[in-house]
Amino acid sequence: MRLGIFAKTFPGADPITVLAQAKAAGFASVQYNMACSGLPSMPDAITPAQAQAVHHAAEQTGLAIAAVSGTYNMIHPDPAIRAKGLARLEILAASSAAMGTTLITLCTGTRDPHDQWRRHPDNDSPEAWRDLLTEMEKATAIAERYNVRLGIEPELANVVDSAVRARQLLDAIASPSLAIVLDPANLFEHVTLPEQRDIIAHAVDLLADRIVMGHAKDRTVDGAFTTAGTGVLDYLHYIARLRAIGFRGDLIAHGLEADEASAVATFLRQALS
Repeated sequence: MRLGIFAKTFPGADPITVLAQAKAAGFASVQYNMACSGLPSMPDAITPAQAQAVHHAAEQTGLAIAAVSGTYNMIHPDPAIRAKGLARLEILAASSAAMGTTLITLCTGTRDPHDQWRRHPDNDSPEAWRDLLTEMEKATAIAERYNVRLGIEPELANVVDSAVRARQLLDAIASPSLAIVLDPANLFEHVTLPEQRDIIAHAVDLLADRIVMGHAKDRTVDGAFTTAGTGVLDYLHYIARLRAIGFRGDLIAHGLEADEASAVATFLRQALS
């Protein structure tokens, strides 16, 4: 597995400044965010020069652009906001090849109109699922047009809140462009260690044919997110389960501060060894 990090972990508004810090911290790849180019994360336009600058920075630092973040709220209750997010997704997809990546990461969204990371009871409604399928059909059509993959991440706050729901989505859409980004810390809050291991093993096995990236953050005992290696997540078990399915993709650290990056790289490198 290749060790990477969210590029947005580091300060800077141009690709070479940000990627140089990721390289110095001990990482081999990044999940890029257009904020690192001084743009909104989901911009209304990306010039050829801006896209090429990302690729050139990757070449200069020797880092891979494992993916670019394309998160928007796919089931926002306002259809106009969903449409704007979809249009911006196409802008990212059209520039991905020039940036040097073929993977865009995104979330499946929530009915909460103000916070796309906050769970809403209507996420479980048939209408929310129907809207997700409609939106994902449009998104995968864009992905197929530009020869990119969409890595969706199951997480408790979103409509796809489990491995089971992710499998249902994969089977319902049946597009080769749809893939999975697996972050085990997004699949539980308060569980025992045996329960955690069962959740992770089940998720990896159920989604094995579509996992293209792993994420690496952690949970505290009280259920809050924390930096990889400082919480309760059993990383040796997680990595072993990924290896058991033959996963050889990127393991991307996030949810940390820039001054923690070197220590996290050391922790994850030891776990991988």
